[in-house]
Amino acid sequence: MGGNMGQTAQKSGFSEPYTEAQRAYLFQRQAYSNEPFPTYESRVASLRTLEALISENIEAIAEAVSADFGNRSPIETKLLEGYGSLSGIRYTIRHLKRWMKRQNRHVSVLFMTGKNRVIPQPKGVVGIVVPWNYPLFLMCSPLTSALAAGNRCMIKMAANSRNLCRLMHELFKKKFPQNLVTILPDVTGAEFSSLPFDHLIFTGSADSGRVVMRSASDNLCPVTLELGGKSPTIICDDFDLREAALRILYGKFINAGQTCIAPDYLFVPEQKAEKFADLAREIVSRRYADINGGDYTSIIDDRSYRRLRETFLDATTRGARAFKLVDGEFNDALRKFPPHVMLDVTEDMRIMQEEIFGPLLPVMTYRNLDDVVDYINGKDRPLALYLFTHDSAVQERILFGTISGGVTLNHCMFHAVQHDMPFGGIGASGMGQYHGYEGFLEFSKMKPVFSFPGISKPDMFYPPYGKFHETMFAMINRLKL
Repeated sequence: MGGNMGQTAQKSGFSEPYTEAQRAYLFQRQAYSNEPFPTYESRVASLRTLEALISENIEAIAEAVSADFGNRSPIETKLLEGYGSLSGIRYTIRHLKRWMKRQNRHVSVLFMTGKNRVIPQPKGVVGIVVPWNYPLFLMCSPLTSALAAGNRCMIKMAANSRNLCRLMHELFKKKFPQNLVTILPDVTGAEFSSLPFDHLIFTGSADSGRVVMRSASDNLCPVTLELGGKSPTIICDDFDLREAALRILYGKFINAGQTCIAPDYLFVPEQKAEKFADLAREIVSRRYADINGGDYTSIIDDRSYRRLRETFLDATTRGARAFKLVDGEFNDALRKFPPHVMLDVTEDMRIMQEEIFGPLLPVMTYRNLDDVVDYINGKDRPLALYLFTHDSAVQERILFGTISGGVTLNHCMFHAVQHDMPFGGIGASGMGQYHGYEGFLEFSKMKPVFSFPGISKPDMFYPPYGKFHETMFAMINRLKL
């Protein structure tokens, strides 16, 4: 290993023999040192390579994802993950040249002949921790932003994404130099998050996010956390209940509810809960005529399936009424969990205390929106919020009366594929944001550069201080400079 890399290893606290993850990190760190500011042309070339990799292999990718789940419709993977990934790359390519431009900024009046600039610089080596529920999109989206910003990237995929991980590992080895992008199939989460990255992005549970953040703090590594939570959904009286149900049930039951921004619980006006449940049964039974077929996704693993069964049993034992929305029964072998609407839920039930991450939709009623706002604000801040109303005053009331990661009005989840808007949580649902320009900023160091004016008298600021300095401050203050 070269001298410079050896010095990097020593600085990083590594000692031989290096682990696979440490060797990959040192390889990328050395490459960053050799080329700390990739050109616009090289960044676009990397993004086009990523675009081609996904586009040319989408059938194999969808098959691998389905194998990891036990079953997920390839069409669902293409629409939810393939489209979002490819459109995000293409949007970034179209706008990258403008994002990379040095920004001129206003100069303080006392230094008016000077010059201020802000230069976007790559941070260096970025670590990306990918969850299993949308493994293609949640790998490609941060990777797109990080490559656009000029970084090197190391990727750790979830243990539940073994088939996709093996496929992507081979594809990336063929298309990308390992000192630019590498996927590490065998690294543990603890080892990966302990590497001294220049930025680390993690998508997953809040508990795991806390562990990742503690580990990153040892290296003073900035983190972006996308952590999910219980996203509330509200239907107002002025919005057609059937149309709201059509839209909400799509967002809830794609991927069998295993979506971080899925509607987690629903508020409907008093006296409309039963009607909503009836509509839900009609709509969902038509969409998923056979849950053991290919359109309805399996629960990812036995542990998650058992957790959902326990959550369901806890709710029904404590008095919740379960409305099964399809004819099919629980299929333990295929981990097919029938979609349900749950009425008469209470706060002592697990279903109202934990993120559901499955095909259960609790429904609560309300008389006035103040109660809804108070309820939402009494909980952890969610990753998403959904409101169904045509009343702009009500929209403003909810938007400014609550805080969440993002909002879709009159539908669910589509804010996540709007590439000119940031995506990110707040509080217990995460920190930081990416997608589009905000993603470019997240993985860049916006370096401020001040060029001191050539014609100036800097010594007027120097000590020893006296009457002149008092007069200068008084004049500056009086003129409000």
